[in-house]
Order: sequence, then C-alpha cells, then structure tokens
Amino acid sequence: MSTGSLGKKIQSIRAAKGMSVRKAAGLAEITPSMLSQIENDQVNPSINTLRTLASILDTPLYMLFQEEENEAPVVHPENRLTMGSKSEPDIRYELLTPDTKGNIEFCMMIIPAGMSSYRDARSHEGEEVVYLLSGGVVLEINGTELSLACGDSVRIPPRANHVWHNRGDVEVRAIFAITPPSF
Repeated sequence: MSTGSLGKKIQSIRAAKGMSVRKAAGLAEITPSMLSQIENDQVNPSINTLRTLASILDTPLYMLFQEEENEAPVVHPENRLTMGSKSEPDIRYELLTPDTKGNIEFCMMIIPAGMSSYRDARSHEGEEVVYLLSGGVVLEINGTELSLACGDSVRIPPRANHVWHNRGDVEVRAIFAITPPSF
C-alpha cells in the first residue's frame, strides 16, 4: 500500500466517525498540522503514531493497510454464497452481505419443517440479532426454550449455547446479523 492511500484511509475513517482534525490530533497527542500532513501524504507517520491513530479511531491497525476492493455492494439472490451444515444438509445459510470482511455479517437461515439448526446447542464469540421472516421456531438458548413467531426478533449474547428448532410444518426463514462475523 502506498503512503498516499494510507493517509487518505486515515482521513476517510476520521471523517466517517465525525471527528475533527483538531480533536483527533489532540487525542493522538500530535499537532493538527502533523495530522493534516499525514492525511495529505506529506509525511510518513511512525508505527507508534499509526497505532495511536488506529486506537483513537477505534479501527484495528491492520485495516489501515488493507487494500480497498471494488466489490459490488449489491448481492443478488442468485449470487449469494450458500453455506450448509454437513451434519444437517437440509439447513441452509445464505450470506446476504458481499463477504465476511466487514465488522458485521447478515445471513438468512432456512430451516425446513421438522428440522433443527444443529443436533446440539452451539455458541460463538459474537453477538447475534435475529428477525424471524417466516414461520415459527423454538429457540433453545442456554437450556431455556423461547417460542418465536413471524415478525419476532431476539438478541443472542456472545457465547450463549443455542439451537433453533422448526417444529412446525412450514419452512422457516430468519435473517440474522452477527458481529464480529463468524461464518
């Protein structure tokens, strides 16, 4: 990555967070002039300055060095990445975001009638929020069963053991967001 794109990336992240040059510079303990020079590719910042800037911008340091990809922001149904479980081949997950490189991912889980998302409850590190698009399910979370109907939503905390049961006679579709991405 060229230094030029590094400065512009810092500037873009700072602006997206609504942070002024003066405020960001103050938090980073550099002058506003120095930050402006970094953002305009007039100076090469030290690694310590980059670490500090990444920290105050709440951005992992590696993201400052990631190349931008010109990915299509729209995911058409026929182009969705579909993931299935080997243990339950009828359960499908369709990735609704272009990829899993961002800070959040959206998926659609499709559970056929009479099926469960897994044989046993599972957990993951990220927080999950689910909206039931169609059908009705029983969510078993940390040993407690919750009944959800079409239109209901639920938040599942990080590391909570959970499994979805479709005990009905129609297919269930649920849209969920997970942060950080885990698929």
